[in-house]
Amino acid sequence: MSVIIETAKLTKRYRDLVAVNELNLKVEEGEIFGFLGPNGAGKTTTILMLLGLSEPTSGHAAVCGFDPTRLPLEVKKRVGYLPESPGFYDDLTGRENLLYIARLNRIPREEADRRISRLLEQVGLADDGDRLAQEYSRGMKQRLGIAEVLVKEPKVVIMDEPTLGIDPDGVTRILEIITGLSRERGMTIMLSSHLLHQVQQICHRIGIIVKGKMIVQGDIHKLGDAILKERQWNFLLEVDGKTDGLETELRSISGIAAVETHARGWLLRCTKDVRPDLVSLVTQKGLSLLQLRSEDPTLEEIYLKYFREA
Repeated sequence: MSVIIETAKLTKRYRDLVAVNELNLKVEEGEIFGFLGPNGAGKTTTILMLLGLSEPTSGHAAVCGFDPTRLPLEVKKRVGYLPESPGFYDDLTGRENLLYIARLNRIPREEADRRISRLLEQVGLADDGDRLAQEYSRGMKQRLGIAEVLVKEPKVVIMDEPTLGIDPDGVTRILEIITGLSRERGMTIMLSSHLLHQVQQICHRIGIIVKGKMIVQGDIHKLGDAILKERQWNFLLEVDGKTDGLETELRSISGIAAVETHARGWLLRCTKDVRPDLVSLVTQKGLSLLQLRSEDPTLEEIYLKYFREA
């Protein structure tokens, strides 16, 4: 894959405050990239520089092959941006809001009408396109925002907290739209979010920024392997029956490095495959085995490890 967003020692200072500190970032074409970090980490400042809306103090950025500082209009032609709370004209319908954006992008009316009808269908607003925007729920506005971003058919979409404050059904719809854009259109999506479990569901790679500095970036699975180091096996064990003394016996099994209480069972951090020993122990104790499954590290574990180190 070719790199479509890249920064080299990108830095932004506001007097004595270093908002972004020599940031090196790479986003590959066609992937969904999770851009993670706490509030004030520099995510929004970075996004503004990538869009050509803020000038870096030093360093360099390239988006779709263009320098956003020198050629911001070329970047804007190819990149769509969905802020956390997209704004619309409340006295216009959803369709009219999209038509206004199409006019700003000099899309001929006939072509604009075709695109807008297709996009309203794609984001699940085909039956609501002629309702006033002020009647839309937050989730509907977010989906209309995605349609608005797609009107100009960008190569790259940057989204800032697209699912924040939305009900579970709305979240599912938006995540499905995002994955569809990547899978079916080959679109590159950079997703800034605090909701780690959602990022883990859809992102191919992540970057974690803390105090303006990129502390790690890469494939989620590889970062998870790096966390485990020598502990390459993790199992979730759930049983039914009297479990008195079971935890102590689990700790005595060779290869189990740590035992953590987990809902109705235990999460076992292991240095080898101990499943035969676990099944044997459960059988000996006359328990029913409800669940024994391999458990990969969560993105929350990955995030906390690198955040604490930073």
